[in-house]
Amino acid sequence: MYVELTLSWHWSPEQISGIGKLIGLPVSHEWIYRHVAADKTRGGKLYKTLRQGHKRYRKGSNSKRAVIPEPISIDDRPAIVDTRERFGDWEVDTVLGRHGSGALVTLAERKSRLYLVRRVDARRATDVRDAIIDMLMPYADHVHTITADNGSEFVEHKAIAEALGAEFYFAHPYSSWERGLNENCNGLLRQFIPKGTDLRLITDEDVRWAEKRLNLRPRKCLGFRQPEVVFQEYLQAA
Repeated sequence: MYVELTLSWHWSPEQISGIGKLIGLPVSHEWIYRHVAADKTRGGKLYKTLRQGHKRYRKGSNSKRAVIPEPISIDDRPAIVDTRERFGDWEVDTVLGRHGSGALVTLAERKSRLYLVRRVDARRATDVRDAIIDMLMPYADHVHTITADNGSEFVEHKAIAEALGAEFYFAHPYSSWERGLNENCNGLLRQFIPKGTDLRLITDEDVRWAEKRLNLRPRKCLGFRQPEVVFQEYLQAA
């Protein structure tokens, strides 16, 4: 059944409904929620595929702040980045696992909504620097800007910018909405890697699986197309 198959892919009822209309399988998201609720009363597990009950992740007060050497403010970032008209503007962040178990470096491309995730042993600036460079180097010709928060893990921003031939900008303190795409994707990632997870127990294959699931979800903002497909089209057209 189309609905149950796509629920198993962790698509939302709205995404399932949107794609269904495009492929000739119309079904309302309200019906899907009712179907899931009825399945739950029968002892079914479809409800576990929904994102409800998963709290959005936010960095806690333990996020270290540091004096960033020669930062460039988001105020100086080209206006075209805000419009999402240009392919190749990225947002970066880190997501912590259980204390002392490492971190996840996450990147999101603003136009295609592609989301990349890489596990590192610690949120050290050098580890984060190397992960960002390694993740983006295959697309170096399509990395114009990178925007981060003011965490100490980004003090190596000049080395990152030089390696990728990009400009590195910093959002205003406590202004997560200025990197809203990345923040949103991090929240979605928690469906697969919950807050407080011991990342030493998570394999690189687990991370790639979660990344793939998110990039193959149809996005309403893309006309219910998938970020991975849209990203590849932009790559080929560039």
